[in-house]
Amino acid sequence: MARYVKMNKVPDNTSTPGLRPMEKKDVPFVHTLLNAYLQQYKCHIQFTVEEIAHFLLPREWVVESYVVEDVKEKKITDFISFYSLPSSVLKHPEHTILNVAYSYYNVPGVHKLVNL
Repeated sequence: MARYVKMNKVPDNTSTPGLRPMEKKDVPFVHTLLNAYLQQYKCHIQFTVEEIAHFLLPREWVVESYVVEDVKEKKITDFISFYSLPSSVLKHPEHTILNVAYSYYNVPGVHKLVNL
């Protein structure tokens, strides 16, 4: 287990400047950014501001959302999110839950998606 943890350790600091958890004040910006991004697809959903707040504002152990803010221009340039589903681990003396994260909505803008 120690080897697995070491192999999959995430760095303490992000390499993406301006990356931070999404806040309620970011909802209008994420709404505009996500809807504009989704328009490139023939079949797509158009979210309302209320739906963005409901589905994408961070809730611990449910959904996590992050924005990249250009500090100079005070503008949200990128958006990433994921949701998590816990699964039961059967017949293990120490570990009972396995938390798995799944990619949700992502909008690469200034940064490439793999870097986000």
